[in-house]
Amino acid sequence: MSKGLPKRSEDYSLWYNELVKRADLAENSAVRGCMVIKPYGFSIWEKMQAELDRMFKKTGHSNAYFPLFIPKSYLSKEASHVEGFAKECAVVTHYRLKADPSGKGVIVDPEAALEEELIVRPTSETVIWSTYKNWIQSYRDLPLLINQWANVVRWEMRTRLFLRTSEFLWQEGHTAHETKKEAIEETVRMMNVYAEFAENFMAMPVIRGVKSESEKFAGAVDTYCIEAMMQDGKALQAGTSHFLGQNFAKAFDVKFAGRDGELEHVWGTSWGVSTRLMGALIMAHSDDNGLVLPPKLAPIQVVIIPIFKSEEELAAIREKAHEIMDELDAIGITVKFDDRDTFKPGWKFAEYELKGVPLRLGIGPRDLKNKTVEMARRDNLTKSIVNLEQEDLPVKIKATLEDIQKSIYEKARVFTREKTTTADNWEEFVELLEKKGGFISAHWDGTAATENQIKEKTKATIRCIPLDQVQEEGQCILSGKPSRGRVLFARAY
Repeated sequence: MSKGLPKRSEDYSLWYNELVKRADLAENSAVRGCMVIKPYGFSIWEKMQAELDRMFKKTGHSNAYFPLFIPKSYLSKEASHVEGFAKECAVVTHYRLKADPSGKGVIVDPEAALEEELIVRPTSETVIWSTYKNWIQSYRDLPLLINQWANVVRWEMRTRLFLRTSEFLWQEGHTAHETKKEAIEETVRMMNVYAEFAENFMAMPVIRGVKSESEKFAGAVDTYCIEAMMQDGKALQAGTSHFLGQNFAKAFDVKFAGRDGELEHVWGTSWGVSTRLMGALIMAHSDDNGLVLPPKLAPIQVVIIPIFKSEEELAAIREKAHEIMDELDAIGITVKFDDRDTFKPGWKFAEYELKGVPLRLGIGPRDLKNKTVEMARRDNLTKSIVNLEQEDLPVKIKATLEDIQKSIYEKARVFTREKTTTADNWEEFVELLEKKGGFISAHWDGTAATENQIKEKTKATIRCIPLDQVQEEGQCILSGKPSRGRVLFARAY
């Protein structure tokens, strides 16, 4: 199955694209720039979605749904927001087709032009805040903590499966608060929820930080983010949480009667992660043999493969396999028994290795006789024999899956640490960027002009100003002007 898979070291981009397709995660659709997420890929997204949804509800949020279409005038109400998204919007101008008089299919009916064009949502702040105006009258209506699972469209010219597509799936939280302090606390809380999910479920270490003025979300006062390091030394923004101040509340006149009876504008936040997390999961852990999935997000945590020559042997193995499956199911472990007789065991081994199944059990007639099973780990490709008379197999499997989860995270953590370097001058910065890549911690004078010059010269951007940044006097690597602390630069997806 993985035969001919390009090597990461030779062509990382080709390796990624081929792996996404061969592991049956997604494929390009007939619509340019869009993708079809296949069942195996969608099952991983479903596990991500389920866990994030649980975390959101645990922090007091409820799900709702808002329209796909946004009146054009809504986007015009918040100046920086419309400027940030104007070039990415898909626009609906007509509401009807009609038969082509020439008999060649259908054409847009020129008589069916909309009075006001509709925007296919690139994000939902405007339509949601127009709705909140009707929902919020008093401080008693606050906080309003809403999340939406939806699709959005951002008209991308250069696309890559999961990482950047014209349409993608995501969740977007939109909350309203009585005070500035509460809104900022919410913004930070949700960034930390994303970080916890990334590290504890995706096994992917992240840097928590704040975006620079140039990199923040259009319409936000501050954007908090989590940044992850991919195996090719490029960074990936894995999630963002925005403190909106009162920008959207003022744009849509969302006011509430305060405790003193005076009308005030509410304070807002928005936050989101998308199917880009699928790309992060692939690039953070996978190898030249295929996917490496952390057990907490693997659709199949354990696969049992019978090794047999006759129907009698298969029947005996099947009986033992179902016994194991019942035991694993009882402790919440997802397991599959692949007894297809149309593929040889070796082919199946390669298939599940490509698909990143964390643990593989092989059972043959000799194993039944000796009361053993062969257990193979996907993360380090090691094999061991488990004696069923000496060890409790479900306990052994549960412990091994936990160890795989920790091992994958630790490997990624060490890699991220090794790919984080300090640069004290421009020459050192450029050399590190070209020869090593990764995160580069360096001084910056705080101006957008210098930030843009660095980006133009090197294609590196400020990924974030780390929340744990140490105040440290220094000189900007490019301008030489005073700097109060280091920020993280990297080339990024």
